[in-house]
Amino acid sequence: MTLHLSGPLAPVKHSRISITGSKSESNRLLLLQALYPQLKIENISNADDVKVMRKGLKVRTGTVDIHHAGTAMRFLTAYFATREGVEVTLTGSSRMQERPIKVLVDSLLQLGADIEYEKNIGYPPLRIRGKKLERSIVSLPANISSQYISALLLVAPGMKEGLELELTGEITSVPYIKMTLSLLNEIGIVTSFSGNKIKVEPAETVLPKSIRVESDWSSASYFYSIAAFSEIGTHLELTSYSAKSLQGDRVLADLYQSFGVETQFEDQTLHLRKLAHPVKSEKNKNVLLKFHLADAPDIAQTIAVNCFGLGMGCHITGLHTLKIKETDRLEALKTELSKLGARIEVSDHHLELAPGDMIKSDVSIATYNDHRMAMAFAPLALKTDLFIEDASVVSKSYPDFWDDLKELNFQIRHVAG
Repeated sequence: MTLHLSGPLAPVKHSRISITGSKSESNRLLLLQALYPQLKIENISNADDVKVMRKGLKVRTGTVDIHHAGTAMRFLTAYFATREGVEVTLTGSSRMQERPIKVLVDSLLQLGADIEYEKNIGYPPLRIRGKKLERSIVSLPANISSQYISALLLVAPGMKEGLELELTGEITSVPYIKMTLSLLNEIGIVTSFSGNKIKVEPAETVLPKSIRVESDWSSASYFYSIAAFSEIGTHLELTSYSAKSLQGDRVLADLYQSFGVETQFEDQTLHLRKLAHPVKSEKNKNVLLKFHLADAPDIAQTIAVNCFGLGMGCHITGLHTLKIKETDRLEALKTELSKLGARIEVSDHHLELAPGDMIKSDVSIATYNDHRMAMAFAPLALKTDLFIEDASVVSKSYPDFWDDLKELNFQIRHVAG
């Protein structure tokens, strides 16, 4: 499905959008609910990745295909490995079979798991025979996807002795690790995180509890982008959000001050107001914004597209995990922004976008089976008409995205062929 996008016929001054629960929190809580069925979850995400996770957790034998869902691959690998009597083949899309999982598998093998590679060593599909893991101490590199770490932490309370995890090197995406630990604490699991060591105590059961999932901050990033592109005075309301969020992408509230967008919290509602022009000015056209996003890599695409659309340059670091996402997001950004007229360079861990004031029109943006490519580029329709290829890919994390843009009066039409 290819969509043609253009901005509203009249500027949107005040709108309210309801966004479903965080994909990150939902998947973590679903795994914990599988361990402790007395837990109840409210405002769960309606994303494809969460549906895949929910379905996978019910399987005890046979093949589990998680398609493009990277979080489900990591979390289910740990879950199945620790479930006595389970015997499954865990697989995914062709891209998923190119995404490394050796660090997590090696850690589980250290703990005594029974896992085999069905094709290429270090990559899915995996043959997993679940068993009780008798060992409780493991170490792994910390400068990899935090999902490997979270996968181990989530299954830890169901292990006989719990888990003592030692992280080596610089820790990546700390907020996501803290999110996992906070959710464990919320259901009564005792944890500690000191220096490079994390401990999770075992728990045979927990008290019944209902947990409400906060709405997804990664999804909110696209509305921050829209606000940044909009006229001064624009006011967008997003529900349901907390000022004390566990999500790493909550940093948006601080970062978008550079784009003239102010954030306020009121009764679980996030208020975004465009109050000023971005930092760029006639006297300083060559301003280069600098962002380090090791703790929030999922918003890198949104910020890069925002800077381009506003004619601003940026230097974004801490992006090493983007190479192993649904696509190589750095190369994908370089290719698609270049089509629009950007001057951009990328490495394995950063991107640099030069300031400029030219945006080509009616460019067709490829999405590479990556939901974030589609949604990061969509707000650019406020600056130029463009096409989004394979637009249905947004269902991976935000199925209602295009409907919500229509609520903001974006002009969206299907293109034949």
